[in-house]
Amino acid sequence: MIADNSAPTTREQCVALDRQDVLRPFRDEFALPAGVIYLDGNSLGARPRAAAARAAQVVELEWGEGLIRSWNTAGWFDLPRRLGNLLAPLIGAGPHEVVVTDTTSVNLFKVLAAALRVQGARAPARRVIVSERSNFPTDLYIAQGLADLLQQGYTLRLVDSPAGIDDAVRDDTAVLMLTHVNYKTGEMLDMTALTALAHERGALTVWDLAHSAGAVPVALRDAGADYAVGCTYKYLNGGPGAPAFLWVSPSLRDDFSQPLSGWWGHAAPFAMEPGYRPHAGVARFLCGTQPITSIAMVECGLAMFARADMAAVRAKSLALTDLFIALVETRCAGHPLELVTPREHHRRGSQVSLYHPDGYGIVQALIERGVIGDYREPGIARFGFTPLYTGYADVWDAVEILRDVLDSGCHREARFQIRGAVT
Repeated sequence: MIADNSAPTTREQCVALDRQDVLRPFRDEFALPAGVIYLDGNSLGARPRAAAARAAQVVELEWGEGLIRSWNTAGWFDLPRRLGNLLAPLIGAGPHEVVVTDTTSVNLFKVLAAALRVQGARAPARRVIVSERSNFPTDLYIAQGLADLLQQGYTLRLVDSPAGIDDAVRDDTAVLMLTHVNYKTGEMLDMTALTALAHERGALTVWDLAHSAGAVPVALRDAGADYAVGCTYKYLNGGPGAPAFLWVSPSLRDDFSQPLSGWWGHAAPFAMEPGYRPHAGVARFLCGTQPITSIAMVECGLAMFARADMAAVRAKSLALTDLFIALVETRCAGHPLELVTPREHHRRGSQVSLYHPDGYGIVQALIERGVIGDYREPGIARFGFTPLYTGYADVWDAVEILRDVLDSGCHREARFQIRGAVT
């Protein structure tokens, strides 16, 4: 780690830091392509080497030979809860409080509906959901859709920055719905303070941990949070579209009445009763039959975190992002790059976002050179730093290639302006 907070000034110093890195052995557990510097783990994590063997095991043995028996013999039925227990320590949750299931969007619908139902019983006049305008779009879309579905005067109130949250949470607020680390800027919010603010004013909190879990320490229980959702395919390396996770405070769990009351959340699914009885524990958060071939691979990423020290992960994340910021500002000076991500450690997740008027073309030119980040409107080039497989020399080399792209102006070529469906 960078002990004195001073950034290395040579590539050799970066290589030396990599040799000393206690997390360095984890890099060998990922199948990273040769010649690629992967800085997009904040969008899709790299593949654990173990995932291919695990997928083959599920398809060839558990499905191919075990067939329907594998719901019992291979532990398929209990997989959402077992994986939830592996994930729980990463978000400051207790045993039997988390399930891995469905998508972040679906889980958000569940918990937001549950929170509104709780508030409807406690304080029917509270009909406002407060969030940030820059929140991840699916969160806002789900809130808009749910408000429209309920048709009882529910509305979504948006603030333009975290500074506006204080004024926005009023006596009409039912839920404060926030993303812990902003997907675009990488800014990390103070979960404890904002949860306390919401509770003081009679509101419940819903936290999206998609850019937090596996990247920064999270303490849901200690913060007094109410509901949380997140994905497993970013820093947790669960695979593209891997099932998400869901957590509800134990104090609210028995009040959790979700609208997607599918049979997997029933107290006795195979009793085949015509009426719904929710499971007494965390399984009530489930809905339908689980996608075993994808959910099984989530364990490969979580197994690594069971061996990794999150304090070391966070320390290296900050060191990597500090280094990237320092090198960009010294070696790419003179180019219109604007740092969007907060400099303060307590306000920064594990990514660095830079604004440039030609941001899209820059990202595409970097990808052609083997440096993979991604782009978000307007003009934001995002670079995610995953401490389990990103090294200090990777950061140095990435900035050198960025400097060369900017100096040459190649990012302005027409071929780098062609938009793909995913940016």
